[in-house]
Amino acid sequence: MWLVLALLSAVFAALTSILAKIGIEGVDSNLGTAVRTLVVFFMACGMVYITGGRMNLTGISPKTWIFLILSGLATGASWLCYFKALQIGDVSKVAPIDKTSIIFTILMAVVFLHEQLTMKVAVGGAFIAIGTLIMAF
Repeated sequence: MWLVLALLSAVFAALTSILAKIGIEGVDSNLGTAVRTLVVFFMACGMVYITGGRMNLTGISPKTWIFLILSGLATGASWLCYFKALQIGDVSKVAPIDKTSIIFTILMAVVFLHEQLTMKVAVGGAFIAIGTLIMAF
């Protein structure tokens, strides 16, 4: 099931790039990001409601709050940079560079989460880096 969800995530991420490039034409990229963020917020709240989840904000630990807030700030910074890059650059160049986040994620997972860096992951990351360089430049 995780594989299906991961593939759907990739498809939706691709659609995000194309739709965003069209959507921010003639609009400030920060305003475009704000509109997108509002849509995501209401969609996420709707999913909590539809799936029967509880909006029990008081049940969230302080540590969880801190890391969810930091994650949100990182997401916001990423989206602001991404939308501005899309506005001034080609999607076919911006998107591959954005996907180098995979390489940064692998490195940070090894450093901060102490995950194992296997040969398979290292070689895959190297291929992603080489492919990105070929596509973007």
